[in-house]
Amino acid sequence: MADETPACANCEKTAAAANLASLKACAKCKTTQYCGRDCQKADWKTHKKICAKNASEAFVEANAEHSNTYSAGRLKDLEKHEPKPFTRLDEGKYLHDRPEKDVFKLLIDSFRMRQADDFNLEHKTTPNSVYAGASSSIVPFRQYLAKAATRRNILPSWWTADKQKECEAFGESGAWSDLRRKVTKQEMIQHYGDDKMPMQVRMLAEAVYGVGTMGQDGSGARRMMMRMENGGSGNDQIMSMLNLARGR
Repeated sequence: MADETPACANCEKTAAAANLASLKACAKCKTTQYCGRDCQKADWKTHKKICAKNASEAFVEANAEHSNTYSAGRLKDLEKHEPKPFTRLDEGKYLHDRPEKDVFKLLIDSFRMRQADDFNLEHKTTPNSVYAGASSSIVPFRQYLAKAATRRNILPSWWTADKQKECEAFGESGAWSDLRRKVTKQEMIQHYGDDKMPMQVRMLAEAVYGVGTMGQDGSGARRMMMRMENGGSGNDQIMSMLNLARGR
């Protein structure tokens, strides 16, 4: 019988051979394992061709058993409760009808989450950001806001150049949503008190950039969540997504 001990996808060493307690899985797809960051970087050109597919399959399979209706909980640190955030995302109105400070926080944290994903999943370092050694990510955040302003209906009707300056100042005010600090998915969940919060801000960033991290399209997942918010089951959509993922 063949040895089924997991091995690094790059150097082919087992954890024991690499003198490690265990190998580490790719943070995006959770399926491919490496003995360390150097091997992961060395294998990226090959792995990225299948990573998105593996991640898609893992996503729909993980959600298949949780495919009943979904009701969004009240998020901590936001003044106004939005009961159907994924519906609002799909309608392009996620930031509309919210208090100014809530909008500032969501814009800042969607940008911070995207920076973290780009660094951790694609090994991309945003220029002039905290990931490139800058004390603050204010420069690329200004570019992010400028791009958001070119997208139809993303920003609320009250948004002006002065409001952008207020948002930038808030991002360096010492609040939790701070452009001078890196953030992780777990920190985002813990701060807002909802395990779907990283998905919300990632989808907001995708709407701004026009594409998700690693070129992924989150529209299928967004519509599945929207359907669940509105009282439908996600079963049909999950199975459709799963079949598409496996057929690629």
